Amino acid sequence: MKNKKSKRIKTKSSKNNQELGQTKNSAKLVLFIFGVGPIIGITLFLFSKGFFNSPNI
Repeated sequence: MKNKKSKRIKTKSSKNNQELGQTKNSAKLVLFIFGVGPIIGITLFLFSKGFFNSPNI
């Protein structure tokens, strides 16, 4: 049974290898946008509100 399963997995992986690469790239892109995008947005918002300016004593 193990040999049959391994052969099936090999044939499926060779057929879907190109699709898997595209899926990985799109997943990386989505994680980058949703991961770095909010950080940049919050930073710009805080800069616009003067959060990073030194206080005048």
